[in-house]
Amino acid sequence: MKKIIAGACAAALLSTALYAGGPVIVAEETVVVAEEPASSTGLLLPLLLLAAIGLVVASSGGNDSRDRGPQPCL
Repeated sequence: MKKIIAGACAAALLSTALYAGGPVIVAEETVVVAEEPASSTGLLLPLLLLAAIGLVVASSGGNDSRDRGPQPCL
């Protein structure tokens, strides 16, 4: 009796593995998207650089209080 039950259990375990199917290998596809460069980037950066240089040149020259001599007391 025990051999019959053991055989039935073994058959049940093996049959479930039989119908389970094989390993499933899923290959993910890589999607390559070509990004287009922004059209304003080529013009915006040089304009900002020129504006920064202009501000530095405008603020570097001029008369300081050291150049004008002593100030009168009020």
